[in-house]
Amino acid sequence: QIHLVESGGGLVQAGGSLRLSCAASGLVFSSTSMAWFRQAPGKEREFVAATTWSGGATYYADSVKGRFTISSDNTRNTVYLQMNSLEPEDTAVYYCAVRLVGGFTESSALYDFWGQGTQVTVSS
Repeated sequence: QIHLVESGGGLVQAGGSLRLSCAASGLVFSSTSMAWFRQAPGKEREFVAATTWSGGATYYADSVKGRFTISSDNTRNTVYLQMNSLEPEDTAVYYCAVRLVGGFTESSALYDFWGQGTQVTVSS
């Protein structure tokens, strides 16, 4: 069992930055994939970014490439999402997720554990 807790959300003006954190407790492995998803009101949950627990490879949705950076700190069992140049369209609840085996995927249905989410609101 893995427990995930997100933090770092809040209200920011367009063009600003936020850093989200996701602290994981429980067993994780180097092959574990960690991802960030988001869900805006009335929309489906969508993939944002992912990395492996070993921190080797990273993957991004086209909508956030060049603005968001995902990273992991194995010593703290924490994954981060640095979000720069935020836009009102980035407003959503952001969730971190873990996929124990199988590698990276953009499909939310294939992730095994989820955090409770943290709200990000970007004002224009």
